[in-house]
Amino acid sequence: MRHDALSYLASRLLTTLLIVVGAMVLLITLSAVVPGDPATVLLGPQATPEASRRFIAEMGLDQPIPLRIWRFFSQVVRGDLGTDVITGQPVARMIAAVVPYTLILTTVAILLAVVTGIPLGIYAAIHRGSAMDNVLAFVSVAFIAVPGFVVAIFLLLVFSVWLDWLPVLGASRTGDFWDEVRRMVLPSVALALGWVGFIARLVRTSMLEVMGEPHIRTARAYGLSERLITYKYALKNACIPTLTILGMGIGRLLGGAVLIEIVFARPGLGRLIYGAISDRNYPVVQGAVLVVVVIFVLVNLVVDLSYSAIDPRIRHADARQGDGR
Repeated sequence: MRHDALSYLASRLLTTLLIVVGAMVLLITLSAVVPGDPATVLLGPQATPEASRRFIAEMGLDQPIPLRIWRFFSQVVRGDLGTDVITGQPVARMIAAVVPYTLILTTVAILLAVVTGIPLGIYAAIHRGSAMDNVLAFVSVAFIAVPGFVVAIFLLLVFSVWLDWLPVLGASRTGDFWDEVRRMVLPSVALALGWVGFIARLVRTSMLEVMGEPHIRTARAYGLSERLITYKYALKNACIPTLTILGMGIGRLLGGAVLIEIVFARPGLGRLIYGAISDRNYPVVQGAVLVVVVIFVLVNLVVDLSYSAIDPRIRHADARQGDGR
């Protein structure tokens, strides 16, 4: 069984590596064929043809696509993500300076969505068909339907401009923990709100499905309390689809963080990538996207490996496979 587990882990790691390589090959290829002249954008329209050619050669944009791909990965293997063509700073240093902001924002948004969405979904499942169930269904769909940047602007206008309860823009630069918490409230709520509705509907549906399974009926026949059945047996199995969706949703959350960081003028990977794309600053784009892709696939790998810790049936299935049955 241990050999099978190691083989499975190795195959998942190989798949993860292939996804990262494939994503970066696609990005570099698209960067080569997308319209626009980086030299004109970065040097300005008054740049001489000689200056433009020298700049293009320094960026390696005059090389064939396969050579660009080989050059990029050979640098990555050495721990070099390239150099910002505007400031001359190492891209790795620029990413390291902003990635904590994005990771903290995304993590807080996930936690808010989970601690809010799961209880709402459980309550709706237990009180199926009630007036509150209908209200929660309407609110959940509304949360899902409203774009995150619209929620961000609304929260900004109400709680920062009108009520003046929370800071308007930016992240804390003083190192004050409570100041950073206050500045994190609106961006994290704006990013999490759509996922609150989605998780609530998913947990409700999963709970209703699990509550009708044979092992739940058997638990009731043995006289176990409804509370114990709901929270110990039904909820654990109902959370597996939620865990799967959250793993796949990391990419969407990181993508949503781009707009949230722009609206709230927060530093982060989103703003870094957006600015680099606008400036045709390809080394920064490639390095930042590589970090985003690695975060995404690693989170999905952890989620995939966590299934057996949540669902005993998966562990039993692995054991049977290891015994050759």
